[in-house]
Order: sequence, then structure tokens, then C-alpha cells
Amino acid sequence: MVSLKKVLLLLTVILFTANPFRSAAEVAPSTGEVSSPEEINAHIQHHLKDDYYFNFATNSKTGHSYGFPLPVILIDNGLKIFSAAEFDHGKKVVEKDGNYYKLYHSKIYKTDAAGTITYDDHQHPTNAKPLDFSITKNVVGLMLAALLLFIGFMSLAKTYKNGANAIPKGVGRVLEPLVLYVRDEMAVPNIGHRYKEFMPYLLSVFFLIFLLNILGLTPLGFNVTGNITVTLVLALFTFFITTFKANKDYWKHIFWMPGVPVPFKFILAPIEVLGMLTKPFSLMLRLFANITAGHSVVFGLIAIVYLFQQELTVGGSIGVSMLLTLVLFFLELLVAFLQAFIFTMLSSLFIGMAVEEHAHH
Repeated sequence: MVSLKKVLLLLTVILFTANPFRSAAEVAPSTGEVSSPEEINAHIQHHLKDDYYFNFATNSKTGHSYGFPLPVILIDNGLKIFSAAEFDHGKKVVEKDGNYYKLYHSKIYKTDAAGTITYDDHQHPTNAKPLDFSITKNVVGLMLAALLLFIGFMSLAKTYKNGANAIPKGVGRVLEPLVLYVRDEMAVPNIGHRYKEFMPYLLSVFFLIFLLNILGLTPLGFNVTGNITVTLVLALFTFFITTFKANKDYWKHIFWMPGVPVPFKFILAPIEVLGMLTKPFSLMLRLFANITAGHSVVFGLIAIVYLFQQELTVGGSIGVSMLLTLVLFFLELLVAFLQAFIFTMLSSLFIGMAVEEHAHH
């Protein structure tokens, strides 16, 4: 029987030794250590961004990264496919069919043979960017999550071949209570008798967000739900379903509110339209902000070891960082579920408002 102390120790070792956001190009060249707030902030920002490399860990002394590059797929006067290793963490310019490409701040720009980057007045790069369809770390995370969900739900589906009252086995025992929870606590109360029509979407978005949040807490270094483009797409799905499934009563309450004087109808209409557009925006921003803040705080607490390595003893700095990080790590497990719950709950609420059948007297 594994004791709780051993489990906590294992989690601590994983958190401290697996540092997937540190690339070889970003290790301090002089000492190989990260000691200044600026360097630590740069590493945290790098973790929050998407990447063309999948790094499991980095040796802080040698700067050697352990991982593998991902495929780069560009459309620029034709299809160009090559490995991200050719960029050498942004140190080299890649030439393909007479075009030159440079990896700069996690983005690929067209440049010349010397790798020149031009800037505007705000120090933003002005180089053209090719159409980028690369398999980045976030894409790998989405593929992994989809594969795990497919395997899990196939296992759950096989259970019901033996009858509706069959008892799930394995991972199905974990999934079935969550499926029933989404149905009984979100879909049925908020949508009503039409809940079955929207259950596939609600289950998909709940388990996808929940699993991606969990993967983001592992040493794999995923930060998919901390990418605002991902949360934007999820929010747009809710918006499109709400818009295209809405009944005439929903649109009547937006553009011509019943039961109020006519002059006020003209005032309320633009307010209701604005409210309709702010709903997906709130979904997008809430998920993105909470996950990004959680990752930043966790890595910031780990950085205490580096910031106070001179002021505190090694045992003292590691002890403080370990304690705070473990507490916040378990809190992040709760946040991972809460963010999936809130996104799904609000989506079901918005859909229910759109398909609700109003009684007219």
C-alpha cells in the first residue's frame, strides 16, 4: 500500500524535475541557472505560449533539451513541410524553395537569408507570415485528449451492449457518474424536454475542457485551454448552436420585447443584441483567464526556489516552494473541474433560453 507521504513526494519530484517550458535557447548562458525575475517571467511566458517543440525536460547545467520537434506545415506559394528541428530553437533560418523562414517569439515569419526582422513604431514585427497549419504542442494536446475520450467512451458504450442495467467497468465507472451529472444537473434543468438534442455537445465540451485542464497540470506541459484561440472556438460553438436553434420567441424578446411600451422597445433592442454578443465573449474570457492565471501562479511558486536561493537555505527555499506549490496544485485540480462545469452550465443555460417555449396569455 503506497502511503500518502510517498505520493506527495512523487508529485513534488515531478513538479521540480519536469520543466517542459524551458528550451535550450532560453537557459542562461553563463551559469545555466535561472536566477532573475526577468528570466523566470520569460520561462513562464514561454510555457503559456504554444510551441513547435515538445520538451519533456531540460538539463539546467548543459542546456540540453529532452524531447522532440514537431512537424511544420506552411502554405506559401505551395505546400512546405519540414521538421521544427531545422529552426534550432530559433537560432537558424530555414530555406525552402527559395523562401526563408525564421522562428521568432513562437511565430514563423518570412525573412531573408540573414534572418532580418523589421519592426514598427511599437516594436512589433512587420515581416509577412505564411499560412501556418503546423502540428504544434496544443494540437498534439487536442489530439491526445480526443484519443483518450474516444477510448474511454468506447469502453463505456460497450458496457451497455449487455443491457441498460449493466455495471460499467474500468474507466467507465468514472465516466458514467459524470455523464449523469451533466444530464441531471445541467441539461435537464436548463433546457427541459429537448435536452437530448444537445447532450452530445454538452458532454463533448465538458469532458474536453476537463481533460485538457487535467493534462495542463501534468509534466507534459500542455496549456491548451490557456490559449485564447481555443476558448474562442469553444465559445463560438455555443454561440452558433444558440443562434441557429433559437425559436421565434427568443428573437422576439431580443428585437421587440413584449409587455413593454413601444418607445422602450427601441431602447431595449440594441441592449439585448449586445447582451447576446457578450455571452460568448464571457465564456471565452472566463476559461482563458482562469487557466492562464492558475498556470502562472503555480510556476511562480516553483520559481521561489530560484529567486531565494541566495537568501534562504536550499532546504528552506525548496520547502516553502514545495508546500505552496502542492497546495495550489490540488486547488488547480478543483479549478480544472469547476471551469469545465461553469462553461457547460452556462452553455446549457444559454441554449435553454434560446429554445424555451413561452406561454402567451
